[in-house]
Amino acid sequence: MNKIPSVTAITVAVVLAGCGSSGTNTDAGNNAGAETQAVENTVPAQSSPSQSSLARIEAVNFSGEPGNYNFSVTVSSPDTGCNQYADWWEVLTADGELLYRRILAHSHVSEQPFTRSGGPVQIAGNEQVILRAHMNNSGYGSQVYRGTIESGFTESATDSGFAEDLEFVDPLPDDCAF
Repeated sequence: MNKIPSVTAITVAVVLAGCGSSGTNTDAGNNAGAETQAVENTVPAQSSPSQSSLARIEAVNFSGEPGNYNFSVTVSSPDTGCNQYADWWEVLTADGELLYRRILAHSHVSEQPFTRSGGPVQIAGNEQVILRAHMNNSGYGSQVYRGTIESGFTESATDSGFAEDLEFVDPLPDDCAF
């Protein structure tokens, strides 16, 4: 595990200017003449994301047969656009091995919660698996759904850092469409 160097303060440049001439800019008002200001904030060096900045699985449904199951997963996430969105949900073994990842190619700002299907996932009906969601800018939370096809899935939690190395394992999103 990599150690994060201790940081006592981070200087953040806050840009008050608009995002350009894109027709999708939703900022209200005219930002002409806006200035850039430097603001100094003290931030804990190893802060973890708050629950409100993480994607959560709300429901898990499935269909299929042993060795060939499809999942429909309902996710709620604090999407704001491509800078912050749920970028995948995945199915893992109880030991943290990646079995399947459903890439989410765009943000769902106006569609919360949203359901996306994926598969096939090659598991037995009695094999325990874990489903979890991922945010592009804050990673995994500890909230998951755990269970089997035979017994169903219920909300659960994992230890902090559970299979976090999967964040860098393919398949990964190419880019955010919108």
